[in-house]
Amino acid sequence: MNATQPKAIYIDADACPVKDIIISEGIAKQIPIILVTSISHFSTKEQPFGVETIYVDTGAEAADYRIMRLLKKDDLLVTQDYGLASLALAKGAIVIHHSGYRYTSDNIDRLLQDRYLSAMVRKSGKRTKGPKPFTEENRSTFRQLLTDILSVN
Repeated sequence: MNATQPKAIYIDADACPVKDIIISEGIAKQIPIILVTSISHFSTKEQPFGVETIYVDTGAEAADYRIMRLLKKDDLLVTQDYGLASLALAKGAIVIHHSGYRYTSDNIDRLLQDRYLSAMVRKSGKRTKGPKPFTEENRSTFRQLLTDILSVN
């Protein structure tokens, strides 16, 4: 685990079910929060002080490209995208999944390989299992992991 508190929190926000937790915990620690989302999710909802929303084109990797341009070493990224997680880890960021696990150099290669193998199975016409439903236990696990990361002095 990194020994420094993140300077900023980036959220791959299009399908992130824990934005409320991140905003609450990030504001409490006075850490800037940046939501990166597709323009197709545009909202006029006012965000609290310290929360910025960046809208990007609807292209497949537009949010990923913007996040990678902005992300710095030791920043925190919340994403479910294994490819983006891999790039962010290489940049020295702390990267976590919304279900409450942390991406690391020890697990990212296996995750990417599993994703590739599933894509090959689907390409051959077979079906694969989709993601498991998001649960309250996932929310709780995520909150604990986030709290632990943000509690570093």
